Formats: sequence, C-alpha cells, structure tokens
Amino acid sequence: MAPRIRWRLAATGFLSCSPSAVSFLLSSLLASGIVAVAFFLFVVSSSRRPPVLAVDGCGPDSEGSWSIGVFYGSSPFSLSPIELHGSNKSNNSAWPIANPVLTCASPSNAGYPTNFVADPFLYVQDSILYLFFESKSTTMMKGNIGVARSFDQGGTWEFLGIALREDWHLSYPFVFSYQNQIYMMPEGNRKGDLRLYRSVNFPLKWTLEKVLIRKPLIDASLIQYEGYYWLFASDFTRFGIERNAELEVWYSTSPLGPWKQHPRNPIYRADKSLGARNGGRPFIYEGSLYRLGQDCGQTYGRKVRVYKVEKLSKEEFKEVPVELGIEEPKKDRNAWNGIRYHHLDMQQLSSGNWIAVMDGDRVPSGDSTMRFLLGCTFTLLLILLIMFIGFLVGAVNCNFPPNCCMTSSRRNETSWLRNHPYINLRARRYISGMSRYGSSIRERINLKTCSGKLILSFLALVGIAFVCMSVHFLLGGNGAEEAYIFGGQYSQFTMVTMTYEARLWNLKLYVKHYSRCESVREILVVWNKGNPPKVDEFDSAVPVRIRVEEHNSLNNRFKVDPLIKTRAVLELDDDIMMTCNDVEKGFRVWRENPERLVGFYPRLLDGSPPQYRNERYARGKNGYNVILTGAAFMDSEYAFNKYWSEQAREGRTFVDRSFNCEDLLMNFLYANASLGRTVEYVHPAWAIDTSKLSTAAISRNTQVHYNIRTSCLSKFSALYGPLPSKWEFASRPDGWDR
Repeated sequence: MAPRIRWRLAATGFLSCSPSAVSFLLSSLLASGIVAVAFFLFVVSSSRRPPVLAVDGCGPDSEGSWSIGVFYGSSPFSLSPIELHGSNKSNNSAWPIANPVLTCASPSNAGYPTNFVADPFLYVQDSILYLFFESKSTTMMKGNIGVARSFDQGGTWEFLGIALREDWHLSYPFVFSYQNQIYMMPEGNRKGDLRLYRSVNFPLKWTLEKVLIRKPLIDASLIQYEGYYWLFASDFTRFGIERNAELEVWYSTSPLGPWKQHPRNPIYRADKSLGARNGGRPFIYEGSLYRLGQDCGQTYGRKVRVYKVEKLSKEEFKEVPVELGIEEPKKDRNAWNGIRYHHLDMQQLSSGNWIAVMDGDRVPSGDSTMRFLLGCTFTLLLILLIMFIGFLVGAVNCNFPPNCCMTSSRRNETSWLRNHPYINLRARRYISGMSRYGSSIRERINLKTCSGKLILSFLALVGIAFVCMSVHFLLGGNGAEEAYIFGGQYSQFTMVTMTYEARLWNLKLYVKHYSRCESVREILVVWNKGNPPKVDEFDSAVPVRIRVEEHNSLNNRFKVDPLIKTRAVLELDDDIMMTCNDVEKGFRVWRENPERLVGFYPRLLDGSPPQYRNERYARGKNGYNVILTGAAFMDSEYAFNKYWSEQAREGRTFVDRSFNCEDLLMNFLYANASLGRTVEYVHPAWAIDTSKLSTAAISRNTQVHYNIRTSCLSKFSALYGPLPSKWEFASRPDGWDR
C-alpha cells in the first residue's frame, strides 16, 4: 500500500516538486491568503461601528470609556439596575429604560466635548436628583466636574453644564451639605492639596472655601459617625505596589477642619485588591458604618468592594469585607460595565427606598494604548519579514561600495563619518557581517528547491497573519459590540425563538451567542414538540425561559405572553446567526419606528395573482413590501394582540392547515391596519443559516416551500386586501438598508 501512495503523490508533483506543482502550490497559497485577508478586512470593517452620536468627544481614551448607570433597591445590599424596575415613558419606544443612563454623548452634544463620564455623586433636593461627575475634557485632556439633573428618579438626565473647572485635573466630586450650605470636596491631587468648595449658586457656581489638608490626597470621602467626622483618603504619591493600595484615616469635629491623622496611618499600603482606595460615599445602614473601596488587583478600578467598619476611634480601626449584593455582569465587553466598575454612591430617598449611581467601563485600563502598541508591533514585524524575504529572493542585499557614506556634501567638506573613523569602521563591520549572514542564509535556503519554496510559502502565510493582526489591533476597535443610543437613552428587548427537540444543538449555540448582545434582556424559547431541555443546560448571560406548548403550531410564535417585560421583541429563528452589532442596528431602527416591523429579510410580493419570490427578485426590482418575521423586531403588545384578534382567526386556521406562512399573515395584518409604511429593512453585514447543516428544516425543499407560500398569498390577499406596492432600498441616510 505504501509504494502505491508514494507513486500517486509523486505523480501529482508534490513529492517530486516539479515546477508546475510548486507554482500551483504557491499560487494557491497566495490566492487563499488574499481571500483570507480580504474576508478578514471585510469582517473587521463590517463589525466596526460609528462613534456615539456626538458632535465631538467620545473618542478612544487610555483611561477608558466610562459611563454611568442607576440602580434601585429596598436596601443598599439589594440593588438592581434600572431596566429591571420597569421604568418607562408611555410616549417613548425606549422602555424599559436601560443603563447606562448618562454617557459621554450627553455633555458632548451640549457643547462640552467629553471622552467619558465617571465618579458619580448624587445630591438629592426634594424630588430632584442632581448628579455630579468627572467629565474628561477632549481639549485639555483633564477632568472637570459636570452636573446633570433628573426629575424622574434617575430615568432621564438633563446635562446642565460644567460646575467646576480648574487649571488642574479634577475628579471624585464628593458633594454634601453642612449647616445649610452645600459643599464639594473634589480630588485635585496635582495641585498638591485637598480643597473644599462652597456653592454660591447651586449647582453651577462654586467658590473655594478653604484648603482642608496640605497633602495630595485622592478620592477623599467623609462621614459623621459617633461624634466625629471621619475622612478616608489615599496618598497618590506612592509608587510600585503601594499605588492604589494605600488608605489613610483622618478625623475632626467639623468637616471644615482642622483634621488630624489617625495614629495607625496608613491603614493599608501593599495590596491593590483589598479595596484600599475609596470607591464612593461611606454610608450607615441599620446603625453600622460601611466603606466602599476599589479592587484594583487585575486592572485599575476592577470592581467595588464593601467593608463593614467594626471599630473606629481615635486609636483603633478595623473593617471586614461584606457582600455588595449587585450581580456581576456576564456579557464582558458587550456590557457597559462588563470589564470594570469602580465607583458607587448610594442615597436613601424619602420613601425609604435606596437609589445608587455607579460608573462602569467595557475595556480595561490602557486598552486603547495597548491596542495601538500591539498593532504597531505587528506592523514592524511585517516590515522586517518583508525585508527578510527580500534577502532570500535577492531583491535586497547589503553589498555597499567601499566609499559608501564617505562622500562629502560640499566640495571642500568631509563627511561626518570620515571625521569619526572608529564609528565608520564599526558601521562597515556590521554591514559586512549582515552581507555575509545574508549570503550564508541564501545558500542554505535554495529557493529553487522544494524545501526552499515551502519555506517561502510558510513565510508568506506568516506575513498574512501579521497583516490580519495589525488590522485587528489598529482598526478592529475594542472588541465590543455595543448598543445604539436613541433619544439619549438605551433600552432592552426580549428574544423569542420557536423550536423543538430535533434542533436542540442549534438552540444551544443560538443562546450562547445572542445572550451576550448588550440589549438582550431575556430569551424566550417557544417549545413546540418533544421533551423540553432544562434551563441550566444553556450557557447564557441572560435569563432563559422555556414556554412549552400543548400543540405544535406556528401560531405559537406570536402568542400573547404577559411575562414579557419589554415593549420590543425580536422574533428570530434559531437557525439564523448574525453579529450582535447587526441586531443592535435593527433595534435602533425599530425604536425610531416602533409601529413597524423592522427586520433583516426583505421580500417583494407582487403580481396578479401574487407570487412568492426570494430576495434576489426584490433586489432586481429595487424594492420590498414584506419583512419576514423569522428575523424581525415588533411591538410585543400590539403585534401579538393583532395576530390573535378575531379578525385574524381565519388566517391562523390557514396557517395551521398549511404549517407555513405565519410571517406573511403578520405582514398582511400590519398592512391592513395602517395607511402608512409598516415595514423597514436593515441589511446585516453577514448572516449564516445553520439549518443547512441539519436535516431538521421545514423549508429544505425550496420550490415546494415557495409554492405553499404563494397559495398563502392568494388566501391572505382575499381576506385582508393587497399589500402596499414597495419601498426602495438605500433610502436611509445611514445606509443601513442598502
């Protein structure tokens, strides 16, 4: 058997390395490499997304991309994000309102270009909430103190302006009241001291009251406890392992001072993960004092830790860690606080409930700088590789004439190298050595041999890999697929998919992927047939709910479900895979027009009688009038009630009889209920139909499937009237419908 195999391989030229075989091999590798690079560039460019809608600001920043979210709870240890509390506005498609509620876009759109917002502190005045925060200026690249206002308990915020600006960096605006005055104690360690400001015209005008402590303290927080005012802060002049790992305690009988150091200072000074650096306002709950600290172990500001202070006096200090009670984000970079959250401010409202503001980031500290350096590194490696290949093929060599670099620039003027013979000799020695090494390598790797050509092919593949890595780090963004803001707000939707036991493998892949999309709140699985799986079988970042149906019917897809807590639902078949960015685009478009079906698969159904055709036909006619609801956003309450109305009874019966066309029925019902436009298309960068990998698909016989749907068109047209003529592609300014 072995000789026969060897003869066959030799006959094709791979063992004998005939010129034609080697040429074919090299050309194939080059062509596949070009295709791979082109596909990689396409994926990178298609997955990139435009900046946040701001005139300026919101650019990549080495300090991060911080934003601010709101949390509610009955206690400081039972906080949950705003989207879980059903915050909504009846006249807005942006409900439930979702975190983050304040981003760099708010001050940037108001004329204050900002790269991020962080370090939020609340000040409650009657029923009005004021939010003070660090605003990273893009002009001076330093922090100012911005302020926003909310009349609806933190659901929406109005940016009021910059409350405090100095010639040095400001952050951590600790705001408090004392003797009918409002004070702010921001961090400004670059000035070398800790300063206190008093409000002259709240909230936008402040004046310097006094210097509290002549020491560059950062993130200073104070609280009144057992007869004294206690100040917790850190000395930022520390180096090495002590940086972000030091804590000091000061005390006074008044927040205006004078302040005395605790005899045990510094309390901490060696472990960044302990939460030594403050992470928000201390608070008292059920008679106990709690301090918030930053865990900076893995990256700066990785997360917030809570400590219960068990002993605090002028001689003693002891605290123990306790659980914060906030669930860790599971979507990584696709969540606004998926990588780190380092600041939390909690206030008890007059109702007795608690409200908190937290900042969060989707990238680690120094991420943009690291991406740039890695991109430049791979670019440099690519250049060196190209030079090395040039040495091998003889296009580049190091043979320099003896008088190289020895000529004078003017007639009676000798060159600098001639006047420095030692340096000249060393340089020529290095150049000669490079030439000898190049010749030696070229002799050992004979490119005319089989092994030489294979080595050259391998180097070409390495070069392609370097190109891909350079593009990835320089142009690929931070790796996050973010939600799109609309009307200054974010929101969430519920994904609904219908399946049965033969497609369980497909469903697991579906849940794992889409549960990481930022705006997905819950995945509802409509189980039509067979034994349902258990929820814990899925690798999901969001809750998964399985609704088991008694009868196997396509109408179950649109069944009214009071457990759905979002206005928007995305009906998406379990065999369709696309990027989270495309899903977020569709959600943004639906929020602009919540009365429409917004989806990713257009059709143009026309003719007399109407005939069902594919997307190619719609493209040829440059228009569409139907959106397939196997991949479409809709208003859950409106659409589902419409589908299960008495008007749609006969249509539903026909769907059950043909076991098809539920999506067409929904389009006819929408069109029948409105004289305006009822569908809108969003073009996905790419989409994969995984049903092609399985035998479990009702539409595997395309022609039979199309014939059934054509009969549905005739039936629905007779029941509900004709569909609109068409809407053209590429009518949106952003080009998302091309």
